Amino acid sequence: LFLLLLSSRAVWAAVKLQHNWSQIFTGETITLRCEIQGGEGKVWKYEWTAPNTNSPPTSSEYRISRVSVSHSGDYRCRGSSDYLLTGWSDAFRLTVSFPSKPTVTLQPSWTQIYSGETVTVRCEIQGGEGAQWTYEWRAAKLNTPPTSNEYRIIRATESDSGGYSCRGRRDYFFSEWSDIITLTVSYKPKAKLRADNTAVPVGGSVTLTCSVNPSSSSGWKYYWYRDEKSSEALTTQDAVFHSNGQISVSQEGLYRCRGGRGNPVYYTEDSQSVRMWKTVPIRPVVTLYPNWSEIYRGETITVRCEIHGGDTEWDYEWETNSRIKAPNQSEYRIRSASSSNSGNYRCKGRMKSSQHETTEWSDSVTLTVSDNVRSAASLTVSPDRVQHFTSDSVSLTCEGNFTEWRVRKFSEDGRLYSDCRRMTGSTCKIDYILKSDTAVYWCESGSGDFSNAVNITVQNNYYGPILVSPVHPVTEGASVSLSCSLRTQKILSNVFFYHNYKLIQNDTRGELKISAVSKSDEGFYKCQYSGRESAQSWMSVKGESVKRATAAKPKRSIM
Repeated sequence: LFLLLLSSRAVWAAVKLQHNWSQIFTGETITLRCEIQGGEGKVWKYEWTAPNTNSPPTSSEYRISRVSVSHSGDYRCRGSSDYLLTGWSDAFRLTVSFPSKPTVTLQPSWTQIYSGETVTVRCEIQGGEGAQWTYEWRAAKLNTPPTSNEYRIIRATESDSGGYSCRGRRDYFFSEWSDIITLTVSYKPKAKLRADNTAVPVGGSVTLTCSVNPSSSSGWKYYWYRDEKSSEALTTQDAVFHSNGQISVSQEGLYRCRGGRGNPVYYTEDSQSVRMWKTVPIRPVVTLYPNWSEIYRGETITVRCEIHGGDTEWDYEWETNSRIKAPNQSEYRIRSASSSNSGNYRCKGRMKSSQHETTEWSDSVTLTVSDNVRSAASLTVSPDRVQHFTSDSVSLTCEGNFTEWRVRKFSEDGRLYSDCRRMTGSTCKIDYILKSDTAVYWCESGSGDFSNAVNITVQNNYYGPILVSPVHPVTEGASVSLSCSLRTQKILSNVFFYHNYKLIQNDTRGELKISAVSKSDEGFYKCQYSGRESAQSWMSVKGESVKRATAAKPKRSIM
């Protein structure tokens, strides 16, 4: 038999893929076609060489159903007609790969967005960029899901919250479903403004911090404004800008802020305004009349705020950790004093002629009201701290040479309670402490002796922190450690500590340690963790113990 081998330039064979796909995935169906160029009009028979097959087809099409990786390799064909035979075609390299799992991404990449913002949900198939995919979506709110790889949500609402996943389809082939990405859409947030102090010191500045909750939301820039009618944001000529939404200001005025992110910019609601006062170089003095630092129950005493220098009239502001608050007047007359009046008092003045100017705070003066000087009783608290979480178990134990005890308390609303819910011997056990248990507590013996009084504050916010601080006054020269604690986590790091509203520590340490306490360390303390603040508690500092007479209360003249 004589066959004529045709010149490759006259008639030649070529292998082509029916679909113009650059990437073939396992499980798909493909068709390879052998085309004879220059041999039109003749009836051809075909031969194929292919990997991993002993019986290739004899037609012009080579169809592979549910292709696998083993089908990867070189494919060639040639044709014969009568006595004519083409040469083998050039090799067609077929590469079959496993399809990658799609991924859903967000642009911008914020899983927490707010009503009114615009976000794009995108389906990405790695390695299949050149393929002609049709996309399917499972989405929280899609009545007519798109078939493209992007889903753009314009002016998002809360109903857009939920899980989003996708998969790719090509002919009858489907990729896996992607993992679900959860999108949360919340109400438009309101910025929060925090000031480490509200009075600008003479020649100094005050740091203001703007933030958007929750702290997990990201991408925010902050815009600052001064005075109610100002719509133009502050610039570097008006304040010193720091990172993390902080600025330092040295001018008095009414400040507010808001956050913005995205393009076009999406703005939060404005924060509450905070008044910054200009401090005049005057420090008031708190005096007691009579000048007794300790008085006894039933006596009368006047706490007075004196401002020397400056020919002006003043409005007065008092700050005290006593349970009974002082009025905003120059003096506070206490008639028939009780232990609830004990505490530290300090004051400042605000000019009536210029309500934007204020004095510095005075130094604190400690007033101690003793219920009975013959007392040999004391009260201890376990756990030994001022602040507690709701549902905590707290024990108050009376100590002294007495057989009968009762624990009394003076509550926040001014009521006096005489009995403990569960008194066992000398211990009052509160198994499940409540917000209403916030009060001043003291012990009273059957013979009428009274212990020291202690403050108990109950944190009502389940997720809020508490400040761990000592119940009793700290002796000058002693060391003390303050810390911040959550209900679920006792030791925290990266905590902000404040003393008399001023930020004094902001680093990775979880404790505020004072190695040698002095009188200047006395005052209000609070902590902040992850944008949440504890209540504030007063830490008292006392001098060395002074032995007191155990005789009956002395007679004193009230001046």
